[in-house]
Amino acid sequence: MAQTASTPTESTVSTGLRDGALTSALEAYRRELTGYCYRLLGGTFEADDAVQETMLRAWKSYDRFEGRSSLRTWLYRIATNVCFDQLGSSRSKRERPMGLGPSSAPALENFGDVLPEESWVEPVPDNHVLPGPGDPADTAVARESVRLAFVAALQHLPSRQRAVLILREVLRWPATEVATLLDTSVASVNSALQRARATLADRDLSRTEARAERVSGPDAEEDNALLERYVEAFERYDMDALVGLLRQDAVLNMPPYTMWVQGPEAITGWMLGPGAKCRGSRLLPVRANGSLAFGQYRPDPEGGHRPWALVVLDDDGEKVTGITSFLDTATWFARFGLPEHLD
Repeated sequence: MAQTASTPTESTVSTGLRDGALTSALEAYRRELTGYCYRLLGGTFEADDAVQETMLRAWKSYDRFEGRSSLRTWLYRIATNVCFDQLGSSRSKRERPMGLGPSSAPALENFGDVLPEESWVEPVPDNHVLPGPGDPADTAVARESVRLAFVAALQHLPSRQRAVLILREVLRWPATEVATLLDTSVASVNSALQRARATLADRDLSRTEARAERVSGPDAEEDNALLERYVEAFERYDMDALVGLLRQDAVLNMPPYTMWVQGPEAITGWMLGPGAKCRGSRLLPVRANGSLAFGQYRPDPEGGHRPWALVVLDDDGEKVTGITSFLDTATWFARFGLPEHLD
């Protein structure tokens, strides 16, 4: 991945750093390490914990850092081991509702089972995991690699294949450097990458693959235009306009519930049925998972609007392909800097 302005060059990172200089040198890698750990783990707070543990281990063991590799490679080695430890102790992989069972009827009043938070791929703010301004192609790859569908697909890979795929295809590390980091051979790295690609090929990533070619400035304008049209249609609760923005295979899901519905007719049927209380909502745009997103506030009987969901939209560049509403507003609104109430 292209070096960002916040990342120190290797010439400024020597084995003689101490105290404040060492802290600054380590902190410069926090964002990219968080993105790496998030892709590996699928959990936002798990990634935070993994990076914090990485920083702590690096600080404690810095006297033994001999400079045979770059500071960046050394930190990624530590972060990888921390994440592998977490993955080894986890009993299940994180998922999305679509990976747990068939779609539901739109008029269903029961939203399905409620699963604990560690069951789900979680949303993450863009500015916690994506690099700063740089090469547009690198930026596009970084955005695609934190989309909910892609992160969920990664969770189906064994941990080492997951790390190899991220390091080789997202961060663009040479196979030799990945082999050094994982204490293995280049042949093993290439073999793991081939197996990881084959597994992902069996996952349905078609909802976002069209975006992979969208790498230049005008794309941001198109994204904003699609989001504005969606916000306008939803706040008017204009189902005809909303249907015009949805792809035919679009899905709606609401973690922590296992329920999900598919298709414009089913989605609008749900919105006019069990979801009718969303009429009159206000939406505040945010950036999450390299995707269009917003905080949704429902009308409050006592006045104003109160939090209902953090909503992340999947899209193919032209149509909305997925609507994921994370209902734990106490957690996600604070994380994304959204207000607790709208007057």
